Amino acid sequence: MTVILGIESTAHTFGIGIIHENNGRIEFLANERSVFKPEKGFGIEPSLCAKHHQEVADAVLEKALYKAGISLDKVNAIAYSCGPGLPPCLLAGLEFAKSLSRQLHLGLLPVNHCIAHIEIAKFFGQLRDPVVLYVSGGNTQVIGYADQRYRVFGETMDIGVGNALDVFAREIGFEFPGGPVVEDLWKRGKERNNYIDLPYVVKGMDLSFTGIVSDAVRRYKKSDRSKEFIEDLAFSFSETVFAMLTEVTERALSHTRKNELILTGGVGASVRLQDMLSIMCRDRNVSFFACPKEYANDNGAMIAYNGMLLYPIDKGLSVDKADFNSTWRTDDIDVIWMR
Repeated sequence: MTVILGIESTAHTFGIGIIHENNGRIEFLANERSVFKPEKGFGIEPSLCAKHHQEVADAVLEKALYKAGISLDKVNAIAYSCGPGLPPCLLAGLEFAKSLSRQLHLGLLPVNHCIAHIEIAKFFGQLRDPVVLYVSGGNTQVIGYADQRYRVFGETMDIGVGNALDVFAREIGFEFPGGPVVEDLWKRGKERNNYIDLPYVVKGMDLSFTGIVSDAVRRYKKSDRSKEFIEDLAFSFSETVFAMLTEVTERALSHTRKNELILTGGVGASVRLQDMLSIMCRDRNVSFFACPKEYANDNGAMIAYNGMLLYPIDKGLSVDKADFNSTWRTDDIDVIWMR
């Protein structure tokens, strides 16, 4: 039996997941987390977020071990989110991973955060060779596997779609996180179906979200700021950005001729985005799977799972060699477990 402990700390979430494998059967024993919430009106301050991670790390570990029903001495390796992400947050996670490594004399498995999102979605969806739409706060990419690497077919040219939703929500008076807020407003705006024309920026396979955020905020500030207008604006904002995402994803499916699509990342919880992609996939006779919300958001279990894939091939780094890489791209990784 192999037990892997995974630590997630790339942005606002500090998470610890514990999984074990026995004769080819993988079981998720624990997936605990604590999410940093900034003060009203402010975005994520990396140094404060890192401080949060340092303060909650021991408590999250204790909860995870209790939920898993195991002690630390049963762990075979420690996987940690090596990047990409906010440097202070990555450092907080790395330092905690190193302290556990020293205590337990275990190797450290560096995991790419983006690929961890992909692999855990593939596991739950039981899909073999999908196109992946990965949408989160800091990342927006359309991805597919080819020649031992995950290739990025298209991506944001500025900010992630989750970041766009957060900024838009904050500028119209709501708290972080913005995604659930905007979706609730979208549901109410949908009843009137009063679409407001907003910038739609797709360049080939790449997207841009800063223009639509700026224009939506400008329209809000010039409006009467009525409840109905805010709902109509949120409805229009959601319809536009999700249509952009659906367009480039469909183009990737057409180009690669793959017949599976996975949606993962925190923004993947959006009902409207799932609906758009589902309709598109049905029309193309493509299998569609949206990663379950617990594992689509940033979490330690996905880091542990990717560590489990690595462990039979690489038992991990020593403490003095472990580091983080805040700009570690999805397509920088040699996917050795799929050779």
